[in-house]
Amino acid sequence: MIEFKQVSKMYQDKRVISGHHFTIRAGEFFILVGASGCGKTTTLKMINRLIEPDEGEIYLEDKPLKAYLLRELRLNIGYVLQQIALFPNLTVGENIALIPEMKKWHKHDIVKRTEELLHLVGLSAETYMNRYPSELSGGEQQRIGILRAIIGNPKVLLLDEPFSALDPISRRQLQQLIKKLQQELKMTMVFVTHDMEEAVKLGDRICIMNQGEVVQIGSPQEIKDNPANQFVADLFTLKR
Repeated sequence: MIEFKQVSKMYQDKRVISGHHFTIRAGEFFILVGASGCGKTTTLKMINRLIEPDEGEIYLEDKPLKAYLLRELRLNIGYVLQQIALFPNLTVGENIALIPEMKKWHKHDIVKRTEELLHLVGLSAETYMNRYPSELSGGEQQRIGILRAIIGNPKVLLLDEPFSALDPISRRQLQQLIKKLQQELKMTMVFVTHDMEEAVKLGDRICIMNQGEVVQIGSPQEIKDNPANQFVADLFTLKR
């Protein structure tokens, strides 16, 4: 689905990504985890070309990212940020409709799909469709941000620490929600977190990073049972 082949990135004279070489499988929940500054977000942003690698190549469905028109690529890759970034002057319905409108969907289809998705995340369309972001809680805003990212049926959904600013209850609820959506929609999700507990809870496979390098990739159980080194073992100790 997504393949990194010897991908590296420099900022000034500092190498922040060193020779990434791995594959993210179609339909899996893939977690990038590690301490702040280890290169997780840089890795994520290279998938939708917000950041370009200095060395190596990234492929989406066996086609180099550079071969896609940038607009085409980004319309097929959803993106959810920690900063929820809904447009404050647009209603919930209008915020969710942005990508389908760019894709020239019929208005009736946009409304129908918006209502279906709001129901899927436990929000009544009748109650929420015409509300503005300022009228929503943080957890509700992030639900809308997720719906805005997935309504256009993207091939891939990128999530950059989307729940870290939320209170613990909202965070747990949204962790359960995003896992449920991933399983129901069978969407490839790439999720950045610094929280090992969150990584274990959500991930089909976890990619552990340290100082720009991939240290180990595997299922939560595989990594827990056979940590590659003391750094990885310590992450699980800290989780407990």
